[in-house]
Amino acid sequence: MNCGFKVVYGYTESDEISLLFDLNESLFSRKHRKYNSVLAGEASAKFSLLLGGLAAFDCRICELPNKHLVVDYFRWRNEDAYRNSLNAHCYWALRKDNFSQTNATKKIEGMSVSEKNELLFSYNINFNDLPLWQKRGIGFYWTLVDKEGFNPRTNEQVISKRRQLKVDMDLPMKDEYSKFILDIIEVNYID
Repeated sequence: MNCGFKVVYGYTESDEISLLFDLNESLFSRKHRKYNSVLAGEASAKFSLLLGGLAAFDCRICELPNKHLVVDYFRWRNEDAYRNSLNAHCYWALRKDNFSQTNATKKIEGMSVSEKNELLFSYNINFNDLPLWQKRGIGFYWTLVDKEGFNPRTNEQVISKRRQLKVDMDLPMKDEYSKFILDIIEVNYID
């Protein structure tokens, strides 16, 4: 959210990061090649430092012409997070049970959501009890908070508004998530 671009909303799940730029962002004259290289480079460098090892991210730009397609995009990523999480928990439960990579993958291939939940339950894992961020991803956005201060000219305590980053690990799902994203867009005056 502090990558040098004016970002309205950030979302991460699995190994993906999605950023919604302010509609009026014009850094680097909006050159896609520059955005791709800078963002992929920064994500790779920061993650490598935090990991203590080498990591590499790629990047792509999706230009979405209206707010409804922006909502659809983030809802798609949110729903993909759920599928990826369920599959990953099944896969790793099987791997811990000495299934090979190939056999674990084959076992869950074609299984329904309820069958995957039953598989996890057989390993004493209730998918519904896992932390929401593991199933839905994590959202990042700016909120305004009251900050108490002191005005030395008037010798009075004052309250001002300050921007604060919200890390939301309890994102809603489905239609509630769509409304949540639409609210963020509308608060930030994106057409």
